[in-house]
Amino acid sequence: MNQPAMPPPAVPTGLQLRFAEFSACGPRAENQDATRTVTPVPSLAASKGYLFAVADGVSQCTDGGLASRSTLQALALDYYATPETWGVAQALDRLLSAQNRWLQANGLLTTLSALVLRGRRFTLAHIGDCRVYRWLDGTLQRISEDHVWEQPDMRHVLKRALGLDQYVVMDYLDGELRQGERLLLISDGVWGVLSDSTVRSILSEQDDLDAAVNALVTAAHLAGSQDNATALLIQVDQLGADSLGDALIQLQQWPLPPNLRAGQSFEGWRVEAALGDSRQSLLYRLRDAHDRPWLLKTLPTSRQDENGAAQALLLEEWFVRRVAGRFFPDVHPLPERQHLYYVMREYSGQTLAHTFAQHGPMDWAQWHTLARDLISALGLLHRRNIFHRDIKPENLLIDENGELRVLDFGLAFCPGLSVDAAGDVPGTPSFIAPEAFNGAPPAPSLDLYAASVTLYFLLTGHYPHGEIEAFQRHRFGQPVPANRYRPDTPEWLERHLDKALQADPAKRFETAEQWLLELERGELSLLDARPKPLLEREPLKVWRGVALVSLLLNLLLWIWVIKH
Repeated sequence: MNQPAMPPPAVPTGLQLRFAEFSACGPRAENQDATRTVTPVPSLAASKGYLFAVADGVSQCTDGGLASRSTLQALALDYYATPETWGVAQALDRLLSAQNRWLQANGLLTTLSALVLRGRRFTLAHIGDCRVYRWLDGTLQRISEDHVWEQPDMRHVLKRALGLDQYVVMDYLDGELRQGERLLLISDGVWGVLSDSTVRSILSEQDDLDAAVNALVTAAHLAGSQDNATALLIQVDQLGADSLGDALIQLQQWPLPPNLRAGQSFEGWRVEAALGDSRQSLLYRLRDAHDRPWLLKTLPTSRQDENGAAQALLLEEWFVRRVAGRFFPDVHPLPERQHLYYVMREYSGQTLAHTFAQHGPMDWAQWHTLARDLISALGLLHRRNIFHRDIKPENLLIDENGELRVLDFGLAFCPGLSVDAAGDVPGTPSFIAPEAFNGAPPAPSLDLYAASVTLYFLLTGHYPHGEIEAFQRHRFGQPVPANRYRPDTPEWLERHLDKALQADPAKRFETAEQWLLELERGELSLLDARPKPLLEREPLKVWRGVALVSLLLNLLLWIWVIKH
């Protein structure tokens, strides 16, 4: 019988913001300034953040208003369409590069200052001559640079703008938010006539945000500004969570499931068996209404009050959802979930650790297929800006259709969304890259190294640098050549594995894509090993021989003609 779910506690508030904006044409007939604010649903705000932007279209181009408005429209739509796992600056740079090409092709120019606020941090993307300030306790700090020529008579001429050059160079700034501070974005129609001291005074005198932005724009036009004037003001009332995991647990505070027994019904599922019970997690096999098998993962009651445990489980589910499909498990949407767990599809098959224990080192055909699939899977994962950090045979499954599935995202990491504990070296020691033991931050190279050790082990049954025990300080020299254990290893593959297993990351493959390309080239070199025709091997000697034979035949023919 199901135990009734305890009502969730009050959800702690995350990042709390207030904002106001005001823009006026002034003496001009058209307002070519534009503003944009996006406050997404809390779950998306936790990963992508809140977006605030000001753009000032350049009136000398075809249509300055179109340039500014279209840029902010593209920014608002495209930024939230980029993968949630991409870093803020990475996502902004990709889409603004595309927008720059469109503007240039249509003869349009605009400046842009955009702020993304997420959790406890902000990211600024800036180009042109709008300005961005931080204000707290009467102190005003400008955090943007004016991209104009410094000569007094050319300060209205832009050195950088969207649409100005083929390749756009944005300024990016990342920093910590401060509770109670205000962030101000203003166009040059405001700061061109108002000094920083005037701006500071208005912000200090006006507690109401709407009154503050109105006062800034009105003061600018009263001071003689002949341009459009725009102000966008944001106040940080409360800081958000440190990481995405913290934000998720704030949004979704569920109790742990009760102990589940075979035959029991639980939130629409039929429990079939308990498969795993470790200190870290509990794993159950479930059946849905169509009798399809699934796996439920949750926490043991011993970890119920452990700091960060629930956040880690929710973050693990969040990562798997964003790569689910080929090479990775599918995750159930769970629309009626009331407890802390997630459900992923169960695939029939065996882990490579189990297969190796039964059959020993892999045959060449199977190994080649695995190598290509594993490197491709890591490439897909890294393009999503996720690092697995625990690649090993136990976490790689070949399903009944021969497809690779990468399992267990419990240690996965996404820059900007995960918190990296100082001094922590996650993973299984024998598969951890040498630089990780020396404090290197999470990076794709760590996954690539773990994959190379995995492939080496499945080929030879040994570790390239010897087995490493937990807490052991290991010295890494040259990897043991694979042909010591597998004499049938081709020379090209020997060189290939030697490169992938180097202790110095600078000597290894930089990306999964480079590794895959060189692997495919190495396989083609097998064709080059076949004996080539003499004409390909020694073309000069062949043609000299042909010429000599031809000369002799002509000489014999000439002698025969003379005699007859």
